[in-house]
Amino acid sequence: MRIALASALALCAGAALAQDVVRIGTEGAYPPYNFINDAGELAGFEIDLGNEICARAGLTCEWVTNDWDSIIPNLVSGNYDVIMAGMSITEERAQVISFTQDYYPPTASAYVALSEDADIMGVVAAQVNTIQAGHVAESGATLLEFATPEETVAAVRNGEADAVFADYDYLLPIVEASGGELVFVGERVPLGGGVGAGLRQTDDALREQFDAVITEMKADGSLNALLAEWFPGDEVPSY
Repeated sequence: MRIALASALALCAGAALAQDVVRIGTEGAYPPYNFINDAGELAGFEIDLGNEICARAGLTCEWVTNDWDSIIPNLVSGNYDVIMAGMSITEERAQVISFTQDYYPPTASAYVALSEDADIMGVVAAQVNTIQAGHVAESGATLLEFATPEETVAAVRNGEADAVFADYDYLLPIVEASGGELVFVGERVPLGGGVGAGLRQTDDALREQFDAVITEMKADGSLNALLAEWFPGDEVPSY
């Protein structure tokens, strides 16, 4: 009788867990990965992808916005369960959190400045706690860090920095919309192991659920369709 009761309680607990809300943390400030649209709502590649993952996995998900510089500590402390925020998979981060497989292939970073002869070994702006900031610091240039990606570009425009170093895909629409004010400088720099979802290292079951759907979406072409929608152009990333 006790065994039967214990089994029933375990089944009930499992059912309750399956219905729990999975909270996904994002920055909401890094288009086209994630951003706040004109209607004041979260939008972007990762928002569409996250919603599709949750639908296919049968999960009830809610989105939480969080500043980039505290996004990993707040995951670890339990403010949300998953990070989907244009976060590159790195060995350093993997010591603190776990990652799904990448849902955006390894891509390049780039320098942008007001002129093609700008000194990319001078003062270079980058967002704090990014692989780009780490690269600038190691390059010998003077690193100028900012909390948001918008501030890094503004630093170039107002003369605080000689250049900004960030994901090429983030910078491309900004350069195109600048009317020639901003230009790419030098060669692109490959960094990171692609973009993936970050989870607490103890949440293996949830990571496996996300991984299973990402694998499915790669196989059926739906992930490539989302990438083409949000990253149009001659160099659309794909699997």
